[in-house]
Amino acid sequence: MKTVLFDSPFLLGFDHTRALIERASKAAAESYPPYNVEDLGDRRVRITLAVAGFTPDQLSVTVEGRQLVITGEKTSEDKTYVHRGIAARGFSRAFVLDGGLEVEGATLDHGLLHVELVQPEGSDAVKRIPIKTAG
Repeated sequence: MKTVLFDSPFLLGFDHTRALIERASKAAAESYPPYNVEDLGDRRVRITLAVAGFTPDQLSVTVEGRQLVITGEKTSEDKTYVHRGIAARGFSRAFVLDGGLEVEGATLDHGLLHVELVQPEGSDAVKRIPIKTAG
């Protein structure tokens, strides 16, 4: 029997969150390409993926809703290998982002793709809702 998350009547509208958690757990099971997530302090995070052999035009970094998606597409090569230990397959790796987290940029450096994220100041501020009268 599968445990149902967010089934409390006090947690309204969390169907999207449940779907995000399921996607995140599926993505966590994948191991290619290897990656690091580094806390840079001052509300900044860096995700680094090992993408040796990929060129910038073979890589894509997109944000779809609250999901950061990094993909790599390899073109076929007409080479014959005696041994092939460097993976040359395409990939898609997704990261679920906090609502206020924004992608600042991406850099490819010596086979490592660095994606910089920042949480702007005031993104966790309290929002006061005005109360109207009926009629």
